[in-house]
Amino acid sequence: MSEPLGGSATKPGATEILPLDKVPKSQAAAVSQRIANTEVTVTYSRPVARGRALFGELVPYGQIWNPGADQATSVAVTRDVHLNDRALPAGKYSLWVIPRSDTWTMIFSRVGDVYHTDYPGEAQDALRIEVQPERGPHMEVLTFYFPAVNGKDAVLRLHWGETMVPLSIRVP
Repeated sequence: MSEPLGGSATKPGATEILPLDKVPKSQAAAVSQRIANTEVTVTYSRPVARGRALFGELVPYGQIWNPGADQATSVAVTRDVHLNDRALPAGKYSLWVIPRSDTWTMIFSRVGDVYHTDYPGEAQDALRIEVQPERGPHMEVLTFYFPAVNGKDAVLRLHWGETMVPLSIRVP
């Protein structure tokens, strides 16, 4: 007997049909990219815009925010990398941002597994970098993706609403 598409039916909830009112509003996602010999994986939950004004409103400017829902968004790298020319050692980090209209501070915290509202504090920061947001087409659901990968270089982009925040990744 063959295994059903999507995995084993022995996994908890694998065969259960969820009624629509029980489906989480922010569904779990992950994106992974090999850059040279390094894996970069972003694990997050995907909030939906649903017609709301996002940055400067739902997500206030100047305050720390975790780009996701439920568990904090995490970024794992299997080898040391450079993000916007700043070193980040191999490991798993929770990702936090301070959005502003003209620049965003991206914070990689050494505490990789934490709830999305519990910023671990500056003492746990592994790296803070300033990034210029860009305007792009509307993206209804918060998304992380790699629009460019070339040799030892890649771009990781956070995109929600009409805001895109690019992050350059280089494998040394």
